[in-house]
Amino acid sequence: MSKTKKILLGGGVVLVAAVGTYAGIKWKDRGVTPVQTGKVVKLETLVQTVSASGEIKPLKYINITANSFGRIVEIAVKEGDHVKQGALLLKQESVQSSADLRSNQAVLQQFTDDAEGLEAAYRYSEAFLKTAQADLVRSQADFERARLDYDRNQNLLREGLIPKSQFDQAKASFEVAKAQVDSAQARIQQSQAQLNQADKARVSARSRIAQQRATIARISDQVNKTVYAAPLTGVITALPVHVGESAVPGIQNAIGSNLMTLADLSVITAEVKVDETDIVNVKLSQEAEVTVDAIPNKIFRGQVTEVGSSALTRSSGQAAGSGITNTSSQEAKDFKVVVTLLEPSEELKPGLSTTAKVTTAVRNNVLAIPIQALTIRELEKEKENKEPASNPKTAKAAGSNETAAKEPTNSVSKSSNKKKEQQGVFVVREAKAVFVPVTTGITGQTEIEVLSGLKEGDEIITGSYKTLRTIKTDDKVKVDNKSIGKEDQKE
Repeated sequence: MSKTKKILLGGGVVLVAAVGTYAGIKWKDRGVTPVQTGKVVKLETLVQTVSASGEIKPLKYINITANSFGRIVEIAVKEGDHVKQGALLLKQESVQSSADLRSNQAVLQQFTDDAEGLEAAYRYSEAFLKTAQADLVRSQADFERARLDYDRNQNLLREGLIPKSQFDQAKASFEVAKAQVDSAQARIQQSQAQLNQADKARVSARSRIAQQRATIARISDQVNKTVYAAPLTGVITALPVHVGESAVPGIQNAIGSNLMTLADLSVITAEVKVDETDIVNVKLSQEAEVTVDAIPNKIFRGQVTEVGSSALTRSSGQAAGSGITNTSSQEAKDFKVVVTLLEPSEELKPGLSTTAKVTTAVRNNVLAIPIQALTIRELEKEKENKEPASNPKTAKAAGSNETAAKEPTNSVSKSSNKKKEQQGVFVVREAKAVFVPVTTGITGQTEIEVLSGLKEGDEIITGSYKTLRTIKTDDKVKVDNKSIGKEDQKE
C-alpha cells in the first residue's frame, strides 16, 4: 500500500470518528433546550424610580402682556436685569387718555365748586327754617297771652267793669297775635320748600361729582395701564419688544402682545410629564434627581411638590376634560409633575431641557430576580369533580346510567377550557423547566421584587427571549450561560 493511500485511509477513519462523536452528542441532547439562568438573590436595597422629561421653570414667573393699544415709548430694563417689586419696566404712549383725564379733572373741579355753593345755600335755608320755627313758637306764645287777655276783658265788659275802649284794645291785640301766628306758619312752609329744593340740588351735585369721579377713575386706569411696574422682585428672562413697536391687548381668546417675562429665580423647578402608567406611583414629597442636558455630569436634588390631577394629551399638551372625544381619549396621556430643586444653581435658566428621576419606593433586604425572567402564561383551570365523572363504578353505585355519566364529564370539559393569565418564572429543577407563579412588588432598574413563590438561591431561567416565549413546563433544559445574548442578537 502506498504512502498516499495510507494517509487518505487514516483521514477517513478520523472523519468517521468525528462524525460519529458529533452524532452521538446530538442524539444525547435531542429534545433538550439550552437556556441561560440566574439566581434568586437577596438585595440590601431595591429602589424603584420613575423617569420623565420636561423643562426648567421658575416657581414664580409672570408673562407681562399688553393692557391697552399704544406705541411703546420707553423700556426701562433689559433682559437679565434684576428688578425690585414696583420698579418701572415700560411705558406706552398715553396722549389722548392723559388729555381726557385732565379735561375731566377740570370738570370735576367745577362740579365741586358748584356743590360747595349749593351746600352753602342748603345751610342758609336750613338756618332760615329754624328761625321761622322759633318765630312761630314766639308768635304762638303771644297769641295765647292775647287770647287770655281778650277773654278776660270780654267778661269784664259784659259785667260793665271796664270801658269799651279797653276791650277793643284787647281784641285788637288778639287779632294781631293771631295774624302773627299765621304769618310764622307761612314762613315755615316757605322755608321748608326752599330747604327741600336746596337739598335736591345738593344731592344732584353730589351725584354729578360721583359720576365724574367714576369717569376720572376709568380714564386714570387707562393711563395707569400704559405704565408697567414690576409685580414681583425677580429677573427679566425675556424681552421680545423694542421702543417704537405697537402693543396690542388680548381680545376674547386671543392672547395679547407679550412684552416681557419676569421670573423669581430664587426657587427653581423642573416641570416634567409623567406617563399615565407611572403617575400612580408618584406622590408629594418624594425625592428626585434632576439632570439638565446643558449641564452634564451634574445632578440636582429635588422634591416632588405638585402632581397634576388632569391628564395632558400628548398631541396638544392641554388638560383632558370630561368633554373630550373618543379619539382623543384613546391617545397616550401624560401628567404634569413639578419637582422643586433644593439647591438651585445660577447656571439654570428657564426653558432648559431636563430629566427628573423620582424615587417612588425603596425596599430593604428583599428577594429579587432579573426583570427579563418574568413571563406570562395561560393556565387551564383545574378540573372540578373529575373523580366522579371518570369513575364508572361510582356512577353505577349512584344509580346513574352511562349517558348520565357522560353529561357531567362534558360540562366539566367545557369549564376546564377556560383559561387565565398568570405571571411567573421558570425554575430549573432536575434538568427540567418548571413554571412557578410568583407575586411581585416594586421594580428596580434591572431587578424586580419577589414577594412569594421563590426562595433565595433558586435557579431561574432568564433567557434567551425566544426560549422564554416557547418553553413549557417539564421541558428538558441545559444550562448554557456562556452564550448569553447570542440568540437574542440573532433575532
